Amino acid sequence: MPHSTRTPLGPCYGDISIGLFCHKLQESLLSSASGYSNYRGILNWCVVMLILSNARLFLENLIKYGILVDPIQVISLFLKDPYSWPALCLIICKCLALLFYLWLQGTFGERLGTFLHLINLSTILCLPVATVLFVSSMTPVGAVFALAVYTILFLKLYSYKDVNRWCRDIRQARARTLARSLSFQRFNGSAVQTQVSYPGNLTHRDMYYFIFAPTLCYELNFPRSPRIRKRFLLRRLFEMVFLMQLLVGLIQQWMVPTIQNSMKPFQDMDFSRMIERLLKLAVPNHLIWLIFFYWFFHSSMNFVAELMQFGDREFYRDWWNSETVTYFWANWNIPVHKWCLRHFYKPMLKRGVSKRVAQAAVFLVSAFFHEYLVSVPLKMFRLWAFMGMMVQVPLAWFVGQFLRGNYGNAAVWISLIIGQPIAVLMYVHDYYVLHVQGPSAG
Repeated sequence: MPHSTRTPLGPCYGDISIGLFCHKLQESLLSSASGYSNYRGILNWCVVMLILSNARLFLENLIKYGILVDPIQVISLFLKDPYSWPALCLIICKCLALLFYLWLQGTFGERLGTFLHLINLSTILCLPVATVLFVSSMTPVGAVFALAVYTILFLKLYSYKDVNRWCRDIRQARARTLARSLSFQRFNGSAVQTQVSYPGNLTHRDMYYFIFAPTLCYELNFPRSPRIRKRFLLRRLFEMVFLMQLLVGLIQQWMVPTIQNSMKPFQDMDFSRMIERLLKLAVPNHLIWLIFFYWFFHSSMNFVAELMQFGDREFYRDWWNSETVTYFWANWNIPVHKWCLRHFYKPMLKRGVSKRVAQAAVFLVSAFFHEYLVSVPLKMFRLWAFMGMMVQVPLAWFVGQFLRGNYGNAAVWISLIIGQPIAVLMYVHDYYVLHVQGPSAG
């Protein structure tokens, strides 16, 4: 007997009922209740629209200004006088500071040694400032490069002193268990690192390895990779060369004309035009910042790490997913974050300082070094970078209290996209008034 298909309409309708029922209880895909999360096509659409809009801007720039990229001009940014190389001389002089610092380790008593260390660290910060301010052949770009090198040296030597003092205290207390925790064996693949203990680490080899290693925090025994991967090294080298050329081209072709055209609205105090120029500068500035991030924190630092077989490659985390300002600053620059956490934030907490005060102090130190790296090369002190960093403290509180999830992430992105060009325009305007308009008026 043939099987009969029963439907709500009765057995006689058979397959006809299949076309009668096409609806069910369900939510639209774009509703949050639907649980749908595959937006890959929309993401691709956003990328295509971004490429097309920026291609239009780039074509408009070429039609309006022509080709402005000039590799020879880059050399003039570093050298004003071909027979005077003050920035390079400053960087070479840092070798004397390293030798002096190594000589101080264990040579004097605790108090005298600490006093001499403070003098050496103060000299590292003050010597390049004096050179920049009093040597007329020093260019702003060369000064930024030299000051950045000395700032890194300052942070590294501070960490070097702290860690050796901890090791010396452990050695004097005969705490062998703690000493073993500082110099335990590390395994990386099949490679076993030969361990060094204090004071066997006080050698030129150990000191210079730390100085060139892509980290700011000293250890007696760094994790080491078993071998140098040549293909990986060549890929990072290609990225470094290509992205550097791209950065120079974008700055000369896109950013410089926009900044030059922004001077008149600032002089006339035309706020509508100022906002328009700010938004126009935000796109190339942010693109250049993103490319610089990849060039420095991924390509360059991985290249140095691979060359030196330095095993810890966590130079950044997923800062692009930041839902709070604090999370962004803790994850976009891991070497600086580790240094602040290890040598500044945690020691303050151990002394009884509250977390909020310690966080504000970290931002204060960061604000000082931001201003140090901008105001000194430009030979003017306007505190825009300092104030921009200190504004992060109330901004972090506001975003953490009132914005969550995607709203917090959007707030972080807006602060990055808008905040940086504001500081750039402030400094360029003041530099133009002080060094260009002032002498011409005189």
